[in-house]
Amino acid sequence: MCGIVGHISNNGVVKLKEVETACQLLAHRGPDGRNSVLIDDHMAFGHTRLSFLDLSEKGKQPMFNNTKNLCITFNGEIYNYLEIKKELESTYDFVSGSDTEVILAAYQEWGLAMIDKLEGMFAMAIYDGVKQEVHLIRDRFGIKPLYYFYNCNELIFSSELKAIHQFAAFQKALDFTSFCDFFTYRYIPSPKTIWQNTFKVKPAHYITLHLADFTLKETEYWLIKAAHQKSNNSLVEAVNEKLRSSIEHHARADVPVGAFLSGGYDSSAICAYLKELNYTPSSFSIGFENWSNSEDKYAAIVAKHLGVPNKSIVVDDQSLDLIDIMPQVYDEPIADISIIPTYLVSKLASQERKAVMSGEGADELFVGYHWQKTYYEKIHPKRFFDKIKALVNPIDTVSFYAEAMAMGLFDKKELEKMLTPAYHQFIPADSFWFYRMHDKEELAGLKRIQYLDMKCFMGELVLTKVDRASMANSLELRVPFLNKDLVELIFARDEKEYYRPEVKKYLLYENIKDKLPIDILAREKQGFVGPDQYYMNKAWYKKQLKNSRLVADGIIKQSYIDALLREDYDWRFWKILVMEKWYQTWMS
Repeated sequence: MCGIVGHISNNGVVKLKEVETACQLLAHRGPDGRNSVLIDDHMAFGHTRLSFLDLSEKGKQPMFNNTKNLCITFNGEIYNYLEIKKELESTYDFVSGSDTEVILAAYQEWGLAMIDKLEGMFAMAIYDGVKQEVHLIRDRFGIKPLYYFYNCNELIFSSELKAIHQFAAFQKALDFTSFCDFFTYRYIPSPKTIWQNTFKVKPAHYITLHLADFTLKETEYWLIKAAHQKSNNSLVEAVNEKLRSSIEHHARADVPVGAFLSGGYDSSAICAYLKELNYTPSSFSIGFENWSNSEDKYAAIVAKHLGVPNKSIVVDDQSLDLIDIMPQVYDEPIADISIIPTYLVSKLASQERKAVMSGEGADELFVGYHWQKTYYEKIHPKRFFDKIKALVNPIDTVSFYAEAMAMGLFDKKELEKMLTPAYHQFIPADSFWFYRMHDKEELAGLKRIQYLDMKCFMGELVLTKVDRASMANSLELRVPFLNKDLVELIFARDEKEYYRPEVKKYLLYENIKDKLPIDILAREKQGFVGPDQYYMNKAWYKKQLKNSRLVADGIIKQSYIDALLREDYDWRFWKILVMEKWYQTWMS
């Protein structure tokens, strides 16, 4: 995995030194080398390299094509690059064994239509000297990040915001509408960022910069198409085939690939499939001191059963002090409660491996979240009177989802209570605008909530968390459940074919029931969290927020924090603290 950066100026000369400095700030994403090139006086690309394919200098980036009229800086892995390369060998003279050169050749042959052929995770910039265009392209699910600053005269892009900060053209101005969004969503929803004039390329989108007039055009290149087909073919076997193929492709590398292992269905399935494919992955786990549900215990059971090596780290509440470095790790405030555990298990794995596989995406596909099941019960009531009630007063999907996602609900009313009056102008009229944007009323049943999870929970919160935590430790994280063919297969079928209320993750269970011990198969679903008491020490919060900058700068009311401290623990504390630490770090 890598870090990418670039600067394009409409009326000025770019400074290669600034790009080189930005690359230094992304060294954790690519410690195996870095390079910067001037394409012309008005454009420069940079790259930091974490090498997996073609470890030689031939795989170095930024990379030009044979005729030097295309240039790419690329972050990601294309798992089907060998198959695409075979298609292109008669028309392109390859000089490396890298997937990056395959992308260049594919673009030269097919233009932007080549994106449809890519299976993998990617964020890239491609300069097309013939068309005088620059394309910023992000993968379908948002696995890899891509940010850009744009003000009509300058465009700066990077894998992380911290690299954009150091350019003289960047204007550091906080977007207080994004500030409000954070408290509602636990993250800043795309395309917004915490900074004004700075944006995320949305998942499954690309941005084209037309150099002639320096204008941008956004294009969505992939949609999750939903249908309700019924088939006589076994969906269980089809999932087995797609998942096995995806894991085999994700194992492609010129270095060993490990795996995170929690002892749950998803990570255990990956390890089981890897063993069947004749890999013995080193696995890595995290646990919590004095907790009966600590995941390291279950991971040890799976590791012993499959015969794979396992290393674990057990943490106590002292690890919460790592909250002080989280703003540097994540750049933007993100209040997922597992940001610290994810960072720690990534640090553990990075001591032995450059890449690991992880189970993100499985819950979204196979209906593993408790709120998905609750939603199903509400839209498919069993009792007669509940059916009548559902017809008369149907569920408000957005309100239901907002409650499920909240972890301490901040709607318009709550934001007005917390913020001083000067900042009420930035509170959105509809606090849940992002959920409403992705609520597809035409999707019936479970798919409606699954789509929200793919776009809002996984694509914005979960994948951001795992990318930053892993890359902060120079570790690549691969997610084989997020395979285009597998996702399209599930979304095309009737929900009755892939969901059984009485069987946890029915499709996955059917494919692993003979591969894993009964203790694991019978285990209740548990998210990647610690014990509640790990997060609920009010004395710790009081100490951390004692001299709040947010209060001192007149943004948040001290009376609001004091009132929270008088109540039972509320998850709103975590959001406030995450923002406080971010604000202290980046607004000094």
